[in-house]
Amino acid sequence: MPETIAKPVEAPSGLERERLPRHVAIIMDGNGRWAARRGLPRLLGHRAGARTVRDVVTESAKLGIEALTLYSFSSENWKRPADEIDGLMALCQEHLVAERDELIANGIRFRTIGRLEGLPPAVQGELRRTAEATRACAGTTLVLALNYGGRAEIVDAMRRIARRVASGEIGPEAIDEAMIDAHLDTAGLPDPDLLIRTAGEMRLSNYLLWQISYAELHVTDVLWPDFGVDDYHAALRSFAARSRRFGGLNPA
Repeated sequence: MPETIAKPVEAPSGLERERLPRHVAIIMDGNGRWAARRGLPRLLGHRAGARTVRDVVTESAKLGIEALTLYSFSSENWKRPADEIDGLMALCQEHLVAERDELIANGIRFRTIGRLEGLPPAVQGELRRTAEATRACAGTTLVLALNYGGRAEIVDAMRRIARRVASGEIGPEAIDEAMIDAHLDTAGLPDPDLLIRTAGEMRLSNYLLWQISYAELHVTDVLWPDFGVDDYHAALRSFAARSRRFGGLNPA
């Protein structure tokens, strides 16, 4: 099957393509508050948030963003009411089916991170089918973090490395940052350059703890269902205006 890639469009005014982040990670917060302010069930807030996902994913593909990782369901989210969890799983399954052709049309490759074995079998099946259907896409990589926690990811990576040490395949001295990177769920992806969090909360919530060591942070009070393309562009402009020194000094 030939590779499918969507041709990036011209970047919006004030955004130079070379200043765009390679990898954007988003904590999509505020669905419940959006619904509560309107006197609606929380699940309708999640459904409204799913429409925002579609817009942001499509815009990322148009701009040529290399990777977009969305915090969709954390390992801590199992503490929520059972009916909300069931609704979220059904919504995930529904949108995987509904958006599959659109992902292919936009050249978007789909993958996941997290302990997928903990998800309902029907959801796991649609995740696998979407990943396989978009395998030949060579544009933006869309990553859904599902049943994901940053600490759990690091634990799982350490276990994989420990098994290799125990088998004699490698020695402890072979373990370095590159090896740890290669055993994380995000292996093969660049680290996020920009982390966006909606709804104004000032915390990382156990998200990509290893990978965001040098990510630029952008927090907005806008609730996720109201986060539009203009808000996304504002976050990208904020990133583009920053000087990233990685512990060094400005060349000037």
